[in-house]
Amino acid sequence: MADSFHIDMSAVRERKRAMVSGLNRMYFENFKQTGAEFILGSGRFVGPKLLEVTLGDGTTRHLRGANVIVSTGTRAASEPIPGLSEAQVLTHIEALELDEIPGHLIVIGGGYVGLELSQAMSRFGSKVTVIDRNDRLLHLEDDDVTSGLANLFTNEGIHTVLSARVKQISGRSGTAVTVVLDQNGRERTLVGTHLLVAAGRRPNTENIGLELAGVELNDRGYIKVNGRLETTAPGVWAIGEVAGTPQFTHVSVDDFRVVRDNLAGGNHVTTWRLIPYTLFTDPELARIGLTEKGANGQNIAYRLFKIPMERVLRAHTLSETRGFLKALVGLDNDLILGFTAFAVDAGEIMASVQTAMIAGLPYTALRDAIWAHPTLVEGLTPLFSSAPSLSTAS
Repeated sequence: MADSFHIDMSAVRERKRAMVSGLNRMYFENFKQTGAEFILGSGRFVGPKLLEVTLGDGTTRHLRGANVIVSTGTRAASEPIPGLSEAQVLTHIEALELDEIPGHLIVIGGGYVGLELSQAMSRFGSKVTVIDRNDRLLHLEDDDVTSGLANLFTNEGIHTVLSARVKQISGRSGTAVTVVLDQNGRERTLVGTHLLVAAGRRPNTENIGLELAGVELNDRGYIKVNGRLETTAPGVWAIGEVAGTPQFTHVSVDDFRVVRDNLAGGNHVTTWRLIPYTLFTDPELARIGLTEKGANGQNIAYRLFKIPMERVLRAHTLSETRGFLKALVGLDNDLILGFTAFAVDAGEIMASVQTAMIAGLPYTALRDAIWAHPTLVEGLTPLFSSAPSLSTAS
């Protein structure tokens, strides 16, 4: 075991840059092989299905398509907090470009981005404080998930300030920054070296001429689409986060498949998609289908199967027994309604359950399967043995 170590943030940043540039080169080469034309510039609608593109040299081109797909994505939201813009705060983009370890990183926002970067920076050696307006981290998740995350952050020395709203910011991120907040009616002041804002996303729909194309927005500012991802303008489609799609790359990829199939004459819709969610903390949080809160809110009856990760032998061999596995199964049948894992490599475990749900398999198929030993997915056997079956209950 090493007695000491040093984090070279410049090397961390260069590794990230190399990964991104390598993937971009691969995607671009794949794109070239399709024979399609790639135009790098700034585009906007100037009429129905008519685009004006401003190129890097200042010249413009006009393009008209039988079909136009809008995929402009989202960006980090910025709240109207006094002093925020002057503080030159970090978003996830700038945080991943740091070549130094923040002495004290203050994070506004306890969602996916805020939690993942908080733990990463803490493990690099930063003191980290997370501010969230809700009374729990990831407050929409089940209580056992939010409690598990709270304990994880406490055990790793990450401080959380909950039920708090930021009133004012002063100073400059990167040197010294002061955050004044209101927590349950009491004013508090936090002082750090860096400030990261991870308080949600905003769709990139401004200044691209959507109104000239007849494309309407919904009440949240995202492009209004139907189940086929058609906008309100004939021949104009929207995919990915700008269309209000759940903010995961894998779901945006499926949006592409929906539009591709529909352009080819099919009738592919987004309705009732089985979407996996994964938070890449350590341990990970992964879930698919119904949560307990979701089932209770919809008055859907279920049987609960749940075990701690200590029941999974592979977790012991990895010295990572924190967390749990749980599943919701239909009360009157053996179909899996939902699955949640707060565990090491939770996303990989979830994939096996997701496959069974897609295939419409009963939970007993996973319970009775012969899994390789010792693997994490082997934990599905004790999980789905943790509650009586219908035959036993009757």
